[in-house]
Amino acid sequence: MQRLPGLSHVTTRKKQSKTAASPAAAPDIFAELDPEPRLLMGPGPVDVYPRVLRAMSVALQGQFDPQFTAYMNEVMALYRQVFRTDNKWTFLIDGTARAGIETCLASVLGPGDKLLVPIFGRFGHLKVEIGRRVGAEVASIETEWGRVFAPEEIEAAVRRHRPKMIAMSHGDTSTTMLQPLADIGALCRKHDVLLYIDCTASLGGNPFEMDAWHIDAASAGLQKCLSGPPGSAPVSFNARIETLVNARKHVEQGLKGRGVEDAEGPIIRSNYFDLAMLMDYWSPRRLNHHTEAATMLYAARECARLVLGEGLDDGIARHRMASRALRAGLEAMELKLFGDPAHRMANVTGVLIPPGLGNGEAVRAQMLHNFGIEIGTSFGPLVGKIWRIGTMGYVCRKANVLRCLTALEAVLRRNGFALPAGAAVDAACAVYEKADV
Repeated sequence: MQRLPGLSHVTTRKKQSKTAASPAAAPDIFAELDPEPRLLMGPGPVDVYPRVLRAMSVALQGQFDPQFTAYMNEVMALYRQVFRTDNKWTFLIDGTARAGIETCLASVLGPGDKLLVPIFGRFGHLKVEIGRRVGAEVASIETEWGRVFAPEEIEAAVRRHRPKMIAMSHGDTSTTMLQPLADIGALCRKHDVLLYIDCTASLGGNPFEMDAWHIDAASAGLQKCLSGPPGSAPVSFNARIETLVNARKHVEQGLKGRGVEDAEGPIIRSNYFDLAMLMDYWSPRRLNHHTEAATMLYAARECARLVLGEGLDDGIARHRMASRALRAGLEAMELKLFGDPAHRMANVTGVLIPPGLGNGEAVRAQMLHNFGIEIGTSFGPLVGKIWRIGTMGYVCRKANVLRCLTALEAVLRRNGFALPAGAAVDAACAVYEKADV
C-alpha cells in the first residue's frame, strides 16, 4: 500500500510504546523541519526572497568583528536609501515591527508628554496602547475603517490637543488603506509637533519620502514589501529626535565609564528599546548594548539590496500593477472591493465576503488546504467581513496573482457560486497585456 506523503509520523507514533519522556517514544519531534510549501498571499508575512534565505545561512561573526561592524555600517547606508532620507541615525532594532514602534515611542515620550494618535485601523489602537504604557498622555481621533484622514482633520486635532508628537500608520493592513502624509508632515512642522510614522506595511511597495514629507521618525519591518522574515525592524530618525533622546540618556551602570554623567531628563523606561544607548551601539563607539541578531542583520541587508537593486520606483510600479490585475480579476468574479478606492494600498487588497459564506473562514481554509495559498481575514469591526489578499515583495508577481484568482474562483464555485469560468484570469491578464503594449 502506498504511504501518503506527510503521514509517516502517524504510523511511527502508533508503533511506539515507550514513555513520552523517552526520545525513542516520539522520534517525530526530532525530525528535520520540512513544512508544507505555502504561497503566502495574506497581509504579511509573505514569502521570503531566496537570496535573503541564502544570506541567512552564512557564517556568524562576533558583533565587534571589523567585518561585522562594516556590515552594520552598510545596513545603515542601505536603509537611508530605502527610507529616502539623509538621517545619520538609520539602523535596525532587533525584534519584529512592533519593536520598532515601541522603541520610537518609548525613547521620545516621557511621563505626561502628549501624544496624538489618528486611528484608521487596528494599528492605530496599538500606538495608543504603547503610548499609555510608556506614561504618555494620549489623545486619539478615529475615522471609519475604510477611509483615511484629511489634513484639516489632523490639524483640528493638533490645535485641540497640542501634542508633542503625532504617531500614525502610513498603511494599515487591517483596513488596506494608505494615509497620505505630505501635508501631515508640513502641518506638524507648522505647529512644531513631532511626526512618527509606522511604515511597516507600506515601505518598499508604496512611495515613502521621509525627508521630503518632514517625517521625524519612522520604523518598519521586513515581512511585508521588503519580503524578508519577521524579526528585524529598520528605524530612522532625524536630529530633532536625537536631541530629545539624548536629553534622556542614562548609560547602563555596568557600561558607564569614569566621568560619564547621565542626562537630566527622565530615564527611558525600556532598556532594550533605548535609542540613546542604541545610538552608542551603532556609532563608531560600539558601546555594548545587546548581542546583535547577526542572521537577521544579514537578512535585512539583503532585503535592502534587492529592493534598491530593482529600483524603488520600479518596485512600487510592480506592486501597483499586481494590485490592478488582482482587483480586475476579483471584480470579474463580481466580488466587491473594500474601502475608499482613492486611498488603497498598492500591496494589500480588501474584498468583501459575499453573503452566504458566513465569516469566510471556510473559503480561507479551502484555499490553504486544497491549493496551498494563504489569504487573510481582518480584525475589529471588519472581522468576518473582508478577506485581505497581499501582493508584496517576492510574492508580487504575475504568476502568483493568476494562481490566487484561479484558486479563489474554484473554491467559490465549489461553495455554490455561479461564476463565469476563467473570467478572473482573463481580466487580470488583460491588465498585464495592456501594460506591455
